[in-house]
Amino acid sequence: MPEEMAALHRALHIHRVVIVTPSIYGTDNSATVYGIKARGAQARGVAVIDEKTPESDLDVLAKAGIRGVRLNLATAGQIDQRAGRLQFRTAVDRVRRRGWHIQIYASLAVVAGMKDLITDSPVPVVLDHFGGAQAALGLAQPGFAELVALIRSAKAYVKISGAYRASTRAPDYADVVPLARALIAANPDRILWGTDWPHPNAARPSGNRPTDLTPLLQIDDGRLMNQLAVWAPDPAIHNKILVANPAELYEF
Repeated sequence: MPEEMAALHRALHIHRVVIVTPSIYGTDNSATVYGIKARGAQARGVAVIDEKTPESDLDVLAKAGIRGVRLNLATAGQIDQRAGRLQFRTAVDRVRRRGWHIQIYASLAVVAGMKDLITDSPVPVVLDHFGGAQAALGLAQPGFAELVALIRSAKAYVKISGAYRASTRAPDYADVVPLARALIAANPDRILWGTDWPHPNAARPSGNRPTDLTPLLQIDDGRLMNQLAVWAPDPAIHNKILVANPAELYEF
């Protein structure tokens, strides 16, 4: 798998990488650490932990290049605001002294419902995949104004990654353009980009058992990367999104 990732990055002229532990692995971060080691100094990672993860494990992860933890409140079907808020507070307590950040994958409704916690967070917060916004619902969809406010006030970062998770209009996802432009205009210093490779599909195909392997989504990575120039034509903004912002957050 590291070889496949390296081949993709050579094709896209990507030098640095941030590897995020996939939800399917639970709190087993060994694959992420393996991938970081394969890429050396130009790799960082985001881990998944829980209340049982000992501090000694976090020490090891930090030395391996981990710079944050991820809360998946979307794939897990998390709609209980109280549970999400508790997970966030617990994560803050675990990572604040390490200077790590918290990455949240959640619906826009959950993000909006946690706006106060995110605003007051003592650690950086990263919101996955357009903050959970859905392109078909447009700029007026409930919660999007709160997301824009978080970005504008520099209280959170947002990843404009995985456009196929916000839109069904492949291959260019044209209806994502207004969302991307609105977020970038709010604060280009708080925008991140990523391939979201290898594009796992969380939806189980009809007839499949829970133990059956689900094929990865077939995404044209080069074509999707080219959309960044549509979302933000200014090369100086590209540099912020692709170089400066991740260098600061992930400590490259």
